Amino acid sequence: MNTRTPRPTARLLARLSRALRRHLPAAIAGENTGVHQARVTSRRLREAVPVLSIGLKGSKAGKATRKIRRLTRALGTVRELDVTLSLLDELASAPDVPRTAVEDVRACVVREREARRGIMLKRLARVDADKIGRRLGSVGTALETATAEPWRRALGRRLLQRSKRLLGAMDAAGQMYSPERLHEVRIAAKKLRYGLELASDSGVTLAAAHVRTIKRVQDALGKLHDLQVLQTHIAAAQITGESARPEPRAALEVLAAHVEAQCRHLHAKYLQSSTALREVPAAVRKGVVPQLVQLPRSRRLVKMALPRGTAARGVRGGVRAKGSPAAAGRNGR
Repeated sequence: MNTRTPRPTARLLARLSRALRRHLPAAIAGENTGVHQARVTSRRLREAVPVLSIGLKGSKAGKATRKIRRLTRALGTVRELDVTLSLLDELASAPDVPRTAVEDVRACVVREREARRGIMLKRLARVDADKIGRRLGSVGTALETATAEPWRRALGRRLLQRSKRLLGAMDAAGQMYSPERLHEVRIAAKKLRYGLELASDSGVTLAAAHVRTIKRVQDALGKLHDLQVLQTHIAAAQITGESARPEPRAALEVLAAHVEAQCRHLHAKYLQSSTALREVPAAVRKGVVPQLVQLPRSRRLVKMALPRGTAARGVRGGVRAKGSPAAAGRNGR
């Protein structure tokens, strides 16, 4: 009887696969939480499958990745509108925001959400959850039987590339309030966080702290992006307003000014935390990647080809005396 404990990578894929099957029915039913959780799970799978399947034969990982990508896109627009409606709920209780303006914008958003939900359901109807599950199962089986772990080097290279991209986006954004450039910082931070979450789930203990740092900054940038999306709906309501009376237009202007002030406040919050975010790439290069490329105890260590000038301390041959790193951050978002 085979009583060997499954590899952490195979357990990770199995857990994500189960989560996707659990949340999809609620997403199809139109529940906000179901749409959100299904989309988050699909994004984590899109990060994990291409990396973990590096060098595996017969895993059908490419087909699984394409199906998961279609699922993420199908859920995306509806989720964004759900967030917009939640923001409008918050604004409805603000004492200095005209309720009539909130309701005018809400009516526009609800109409658009219903239209996009119909598109989402058509796309989801073409998604075979059972087939995705089988594809992911084949990747997990291949991971269990593999004799090497080339995905570690692949993930290490990805983390280095994404760290460089984050620094470049932050440099481009600078100190000025630029929605487009701040959005690039947000996307770069999110992608680096996905890679660090995968490293953490695979046993890299140093990654969890950097995930938390990115999440704190990403929360502010995410809320800022959500408000900027809301601004586009306010502008649309101002253009397409059915009434020519000045009162509705004035109320929408008050709402627009209130949202703009919130955006400026969140930008200031980002600037305060940007120093900590800027330190993450260096920590990834010096600590996370060297730990990542080490194989578990009693197995040969793999030396990753790092960029010139990057020292991979502790990974130049030999076996660690105290074993492999313990898994950490398994519940990270």
